Amino acid sequence: MKNKLFLPAVIMILLGTTAVGEAAITPRRSLLNNGMVLLTSEQRTLPMVSIEILIHAGSRYDTPKQAGLANLAAKLLTDGTQRRTALQISETLDFLGASLSTATGHDLASVSMTILKKDLAAGLELLADVLTNSAFPPEEIERQKQAVIASIRAREEQPGEIAEQRFSQAVFPKTPYGLPVEGDEASVKSIPQSSLKEFHQRLYRPNRSIVAVVGDISHDEMIQALDQAFDSWTKGESPGKALPLSAAPGAETIRVKRDLTQANIVLGHRGVSRDNPDYYAIQVMNYILGGGGFSSRAMESIRNQRGLAYSVYSYFSAEKNHGTFQFVMQTKNETALEAIRIARQEIRRMREEPVSEIELNEAKDYLTGSFPLRLDTTRRVANFLAQVEYFELGLDYPERYGELIRRVTPADVQRVAQEYLEPEKMITIIVGNQDKISEK
Repeated sequence: MKNKLFLPAVIMILLGTTAVGEAAITPRRSLLNNGMVLLTSEQRTLPMVSIEILIHAGSRYDTPKQAGLANLAAKLLTDGTQRRTALQISETLDFLGASLSTATGHDLASVSMTILKKDLAAGLELLADVLTNSAFPPEEIERQKQAVIASIRAREEQPGEIAEQRFSQAVFPKTPYGLPVEGDEASVKSIPQSSLKEFHQRLYRPNRSIVAVVGDISHDEMIQALDQAFDSWTKGESPGKALPLSAAPGAETIRVKRDLTQANIVLGHRGVSRDNPDYYAIQVMNYILGGGGFSSRAMESIRNQRGLAYSVYSYFSAEKNHGTFQFVMQTKNETALEAIRIARQEIRRMREEPVSEIELNEAKDYLTGSFPLRLDTTRRVANFLAQVEYFELGLDYPERYGELIRRVTPADVQRVAQEYLEPEKMITIIVGNQDKISEK
């Protein structure tokens, strides 16, 4: 079934196009006068336009005593400007039938909008108002703080979230990448309006922004529309250099006591950045190890053969200047150490034993076949184009992706497993009932 469903999509990659309905991406790129990078893909199938904006304003720019500042600033963008209240912004979006959302990560803040083509001018005017004139009203600040604090408290009750956070702290000590984007309860409470205004004024600038637009509009039309809507948005400071990271930590086991029937386990270490030339071989290798669902070695060994865990998977998370490898499981407290032993055994086997042609071909078929399915809506394509620009992959990336995966050999898989899977540096997080997790 997989091969039959994915064949047309794979053919389109070979031809250098990727499907969005019946259209192709065919991206164009321009650097605007204010420093903003614009990418477009003209899609005339529906009278819609999707816009994705990435801004170098993530939590890595938080001050040490104000963790959560970037996240709070992004959430408040749509909660009032110098011209509109939060209610008026909401009513305008409802009237236009448009969507507008914000999000924050460690490196970037993002703003997403989808709107009908006929309302694009009104939508861009609203978007410019939100990005350049945010007022951060005190009553909205307090409301959002309470919402963020509630989210932090909820996160602290989720064993999977606890394991992930303790892993990040251990892998990236004393850096923003080891801290939660939301901050903590005390830091969020302490953020004043003045800090939010200063953060927004300093970092929300066009020369720190990537704008990707997909839909019923041409590249030249979009340049003209952006020039008109953002004519007063001026350049600010550059994004700056990558954050320096401390030396990679050594092996460590961290136990977190929680009264749970299931232990949540994360094993891993630092990984690779997105520009690593071995990235594609690593993706193939990881699919075979634990990223391939029921096709993976980890699932077969730990769940199917031994029944030790219901959920088992691994992944490499590659960011612009850093990355991680994680092997994640949930299992009974009593079998936690046995599951960890088997996980380590599978990681060693990945390093020591060559993969079979069947394993290799299944991994390649899935990775190439599923690629176009990530681009089945204009919003997904807009997000994809913005990421392509951010990671400097090149506008021909959709054309090259299939070949980059297909050229991976069995020798490549074993080589990257030996180089980038590091059992001697494995950090192990175990969240569960430690009294039941015996050392037998």
